[in-house]
Amino acid sequence: MYKLFLVFLLFATTNLSAQKQITIDDIYKKGTFRQESVYNVNWMNDGKYYSALENNQVKKIDVTTGETAEILVDGDQLNPKLDIRSYSFSNDERKILLATEVNYIYRRSFTAKYYVYDFAKKSLKPLSDDVQMYATFSPDASKVAYVFENNIYVVDLASDKTSQVTTTGKVNEIIHGGSDWVYEEEFYITKTFYWSPDSKKLAYYTMDESHVKEYTLQKWNDGQLYPENYVYKYPKAGEKNSYVWISVYDLSNDKSTKMDIGEEKDQYIPRVQWTQNPNLLSIIRMNRRQNILEILHADASTGQSKVILKEESDTYVALNYMDDLTYMKDGEHFIHSSEKDGYKHLYLYKMNGELVRQITKGNWEVESIVGIDQKAGKIYFISTEVSPLDRTFYEIKLTGKQKKALAELKGITRINMSNDYKYYLKFYHNEEQPLQVSLYKTKGNEKIKTLKDNAELTETAKEYGLVAKEFFQFKADDGTLLNGYMLKPADFDASKKYPVIVYQYSGPGSQNVQHGWAGSHYYWHQMMVQKGYIIAVIDPRGTGARGEAFKKITYRNLGKYETQDLITGGKYLADLDYVDEDRVGVWGWSYGGYMAGNAILEGADVFSAAVSVAMVSNWRFYDTIYTERYMDTPQNNPEGYDDNSPLSKVDKLKGKYLIIHGTGDDNVHVQNTIVYQDALLEADKQFDLFYYPDRTHGIGEQGARPHLFTMMTNWWLENL
Repeated sequence: MYKLFLVFLLFATTNLSAQKQITIDDIYKKGTFRQESVYNVNWMNDGKYYSALENNQVKKIDVTTGETAEILVDGDQLNPKLDIRSYSFSNDERKILLATEVNYIYRRSFTAKYYVYDFAKKSLKPLSDDVQMYATFSPDASKVAYVFENNIYVVDLASDKTSQVTTTGKVNEIIHGGSDWVYEEEFYITKTFYWSPDSKKLAYYTMDESHVKEYTLQKWNDGQLYPENYVYKYPKAGEKNSYVWISVYDLSNDKSTKMDIGEEKDQYIPRVQWTQNPNLLSIIRMNRRQNILEILHADASTGQSKVILKEESDTYVALNYMDDLTYMKDGEHFIHSSEKDGYKHLYLYKMNGELVRQITKGNWEVESIVGIDQKAGKIYFISTEVSPLDRTFYEIKLTGKQKKALAELKGITRINMSNDYKYYLKFYHNEEQPLQVSLYKTKGNEKIKTLKDNAELTETAKEYGLVAKEFFQFKADDGTLLNGYMLKPADFDASKKYPVIVYQYSGPGSQNVQHGWAGSHYYWHQMMVQKGYIIAVIDPRGTGARGEAFKKITYRNLGKYETQDLITGGKYLADLDYVDEDRVGVWGWSYGGYMAGNAILEGADVFSAAVSVAMVSNWRFYDTIYTERYMDTPQNNPEGYDDNSPLSKVDKLKGKYLIIHGTGDDNVHVQNTIVYQDALLEADKQFDLFYYPDRTHGIGEQGARPHLFTMMTNWWLENL
């Protein structure tokens, strides 16, 4: 009934016995399938060079040859020697900030010891005696701002004088210049201070989280007699958030002025940036429900503001709009993205918010802006125009005309373009070919050199007999075509019956099924294929790259339609002649763990086994920003939270079930699994359970990852 789309089996082999067997050590310890790339690339002002951090050296690399032209900084040759973890140049490239002794706090936030190296003087100076956060040069390179113990400081590099911008910062109460946990996790911001273009002012956030409820993680890893309690502020759905306001500090008079962001405290400020005008600040404001987005322009001297653009949705305004907001150098226009025609596209506005034109349009999405060459009047971007399974590189005129593809139509392309738009690095892969990194001249789209071809990985893939993805589609209950792919054993025999393990993530706007190499847990899946399983990967409704209606169908009902689609997909697979209908399993991590839980319960007659890793068991336990964006608050939508929770379905469990969680997970708290465990016990259900002490959401610390996948491999072999 449904057509199975097959791709060319790149790694077909006639001598299966000669294939090497994949091991957990190959994947998680030895790096057997490690993919080469070009990392930490920073284009330099002269478009002929870019810099990269390799072997504790900041190297200047010639664009035309790909070879190292100069070693700018060698950490081993400095006094003192530094283990350089990251770096950033001043705008004039005469100085460089070097970060060492980096210690991560959560997923993105960290502390470090920063040093300033002056190329002309060949001098190295520590920024201060303390550890710092988010050190940043002023545009004129005369100063550096940083955060220490929730306060902002500014160092004058000429005099070495340090000025304290704020004084009221206090852990778990007031944060200046940084973000609280939920802004970091869900709005992807950590540094929340911003130099004005003329270096005379500093805009910054203040977050008052004193009233936000605390969550306590217990830590056992030090072997102490009594566990340590780690307490931090975590606003769960429906609970109080931090109060946020924006101020601008004027260095000329040491005074801060609050910007007018409205009287409502229960709102979000997900982005702040300066316009081309050094006295005009751009502030994005969202209501708590996140269905209204407004762009405010604020006078940095007086704080007076004006809403110049407002977008409203019946569901929610997508998060990825925010980073596309670009102020043009003419000072008269800006570019913003929107889903208001049903797909994410780019729009040109005047500074007063008047729409000039829609630049891109069609039943496809602009995934990201690569660059805007205002002199040439061009935008470079990545889109899904070829298909939702591909990411293609395009250019288009600001007029919305002369759109053309600049790279392969099929496959996945990512671009890192030079600041002068003359060169770009292309990162490309498809389902048959691992990552290829190449250097191009933009004019004429001329390839200069292949920097990484992963030829060794290609040969390794052949040696281990990796099988290629076979793409398929099936229909959801409402007739919507859904995408998936399979990995079949290399010696696949259609006359035999195979067990199937379904993998999915399923979260809003996510995507696992693409015309790309590898993917999440790809090599472990290949290992399971060698052991006689078929792996099927599915993207249900609610996932990304297919327009607003497809993505937002899950609004206020996370888990409902995705569960239906996983069960329908399971039935589709079970009906295939070569699938053992009594041996279909499902697994996932995080949101995918939540969905595996729903699938094994609601689909008890379809799925005979499941694994949930780091799962959400009820969205009431998760944070405000993410959860309420897709679910509204639990006060307004109690049925949406509870009816779609595995906690409400535990009596339906029939199959084998393994649940895994890290007790140090600051993101999806182990509370989710403990409450779920208790519900299963009360329902008199048998299940398997494993906790990883002190491990976080990725369960990757201290050898936990190979242990987890060894355990999970053995569990599947015993139970499916």
